[in-house]
Amino acid sequence: MKLDKSLIYMIGFLTGILVISPWLPQWILFIITLAGANGLVVLGLMLFMRLGLVSFGQALFFCAGAYTTGMLCLLLKITDLFVLLIASAFIAGFLAYLLGFLLAKYRAIFFGLLSLAFSMILYGVLVKSEKLGSTDGFTVSGLTILGWTPETTQMKIVLYGLTLLSVIVALLFVNMVLKSPRGLLLTAIRDNEIRAEYMGASAKNTIHLIYVIAGVLSGVGGAIAAMVSGHIDPNMTFWTSSGEFVFIAILGGIGSVSAPFVGALIFGVIQTIAYGYSPNTWQMTIGICLIVVILLLPEGLWSLVEKMRKKSRV
Repeated sequence: MKLDKSLIYMIGFLTGILVISPWLPQWILFIITLAGANGLVVLGLMLFMRLGLVSFGQALFFCAGAYTTGMLCLLLKITDLFVLLIASAFIAGFLAYLLGFLLAKYRAIFFGLLSLAFSMILYGVLVKSEKLGSTDGFTVSGLTILGWTPETTQMKIVLYGLTLLSVIVALLFVNMVLKSPRGLLLTAIRDNEIRAEYMGASAKNTIHLIYVIAGVLSGVGGAIAAMVSGHIDPNMTFWTSSGEFVFIAILGGIGSVSAPFVGALIFGVIQTIAYGYSPNTWQMTIGICLIVVILLLPEGLWSLVEKMRKKSRV
């Protein structure tokens, strides 16, 4: 399987950060790790966008992964990072598999709003659940890795390493999917679904498959976010969370599997700086950045990389 240079550079960058992580400020590791978690969700959104669809409810699976991790820790005292990650991916993927039978039948705005509706249903259930902390949520603590309980500083490095591993596996897997016959079918379905159907391809089955893949990626992202922040609450599945993921997808673009992680990292930096200078109006800064990107770079920040590539070839 041939890897794009951008993918190799992204893996090299993430690995380099891991090497120097013991000497980096903790807040930088936190931003990068959280950006990796968000990037996994947006990677699934990128697949939807290549299909010509937008999911406004991807936070559903993000929250499902986070709450799976939290509930296993709280109720069953399962604290191993790898077990939590695998369990969260499975639950989110299974949920996506079930919902996919319905959502794969819809297109355009109906697909987006229906996905949003399911996300808000979960929000309503969690808000009413007093055993899970209702609107306050609950903390996730006491995490271990293969029986070892790292100290606070060590745990942050371990979580970054786990995020790095998850991101690399996700990048390689999605890159493989996009280069497969099924992946090449995404653009065909977006451009002309009827013609793709006449060629013998099933648009419904393809969308269902992508929905499951995106659900698994979001579940892993949610599990990592829960471990990193140490706290989960119903707002993780609120419509604003889904909106942030869509914003990151627009910011980064869909030109490469690396684009979602570039967008997530830049979003994390902008959000941190904006919140530091203006805690009450940081959303306005995010909105202004979105408008600028849409006006100047409608294909996202990754289009700058593509333009530089074209110039270098001339």
